[in-house]
Amino acid sequence: MVQGERLWRRLMELGEVGKQPGGGITRLSFTTEERRAKDLVAAYMREAGLSVYEDAAGNLIGRKEGTNPEAPVVLIGSHVDSVYNGGCFDGPLGVLAGIEVVQAMNEQGVKTHHPIEVVAFTDEEGARFRFGMIGSRAMAGTLPSEALNYCDANGISIAEAMRQAGLDPHRLHEAARKPGTVKAYVELHIEQGRVLEEAGLPVGIVTGIAGLVWVKFTVEGKAEHAGATPMSLRRDPMAAAAQIIAVIEEEARRTGTTVGTVGQLHVFPGGINIIPERVEFVLDLRDLQAEVRDQVWQTVAARAQVIAKERNVRVTTEWLQDMPPVLCSDEVKHAAEAACKQLGYPPFWLPSGAAHDGVQLAPLCPIGMIFVRSQDGVSHSPAEWSTKDDCVAGAAVLYHTVWQLAQGQ
Repeated sequence: MVQGERLWRRLMELGEVGKQPGGGITRLSFTTEERRAKDLVAAYMREAGLSVYEDAAGNLIGRKEGTNPEAPVVLIGSHVDSVYNGGCFDGPLGVLAGIEVVQAMNEQGVKTHHPIEVVAFTDEEGARFRFGMIGSRAMAGTLPSEALNYCDANGISIAEAMRQAGLDPHRLHEAARKPGTVKAYVELHIEQGRVLEEAGLPVGIVTGIAGLVWVKFTVEGKAEHAGATPMSLRRDPMAAAAQIIAVIEEEARRTGTTVGTVGQLHVFPGGINIIPERVEFVLDLRDLQAEVRDQVWQTVAARAQVIAKERNVRVTTEWLQDMPPVLCSDEVKHAAEAACKQLGYPPFWLPSGAAHDGVQLAPLCPIGMIFVRSQDGVSHSPAEWSTKDDCVAGAAVLYHTVWQLAQGQ
């Protein structure tokens, strides 16, 4: 079985790479910090007895051979890049638990029909370029060439950053896997929510990954003096934006499954004593059922135009991202369910509201995920935490899940 102490030690060691003065971790893609993290993970892979290489997208891969080297591979892993000032579990837990699974198999002399590969994907988070899942998109063969023109805050494009990291963006196509070469992808990840904690359970089985849309709203009115303009004469875009945001919450709540969030808002010109001229905010809308999510969006969009007319302002929208929901494979879910039962954990099913690399891999192969309980549901923060016992429990479920998938013909 897995060695919990070894897994935990590696988690804490990797958590020192890119650590900030306030305790958070920043490891952006194609940076020195990410390189140091990948080098450390590569060393762990070699300790585990894996053959290690990086593909054309910079995905770090460790391979355990199967008794049939030509059989489709069982792929496990996650990412080691981070958001700004993030935690040490989001991503690294899946990579290091994957290494622990294959190292435990090697130490016990366990052989599998299918090869097993552990992967640390390049840039899942998208924190540097505001465009993520670069490595998984490349592996699935779906990374659009125009995406390489996305730039970071310093004007450095993805293509340029790749070259600085010793990668050739013109060879990205070489990272794509052919259909039929991957049997399944399984990822262990912290939940990033409070569902498992509320249920009092250390692990859960993911049913699917919610589809998201990001839509930028621009509300335009008229900038006027805050004291000299009567309420009846105002064309206030902030008041209209507040109404629209309230509609988003109302319509998302109505379904019981949709979540709608406005986490970014800009006010122009931004003076305390000035009625704004323009307000911009971005809607993040998610649901496991695309038709439910889309109906919520249509209702919000229609009501936003009614509000615009009532308040004599202009509302326009721009779609920034549209990611369809992905259901987890029955084969992977059943393997995870059997693993939970074998280890004495009641199978518990829950959706993933956050996006993961599996969304990109779904066109290539069946995918599945296992969640580990998050303390207080905190993620993307220095306070992100999952206990050692919960991480080890998740790794144990991952071990038996992967073993079942890799044994089959």
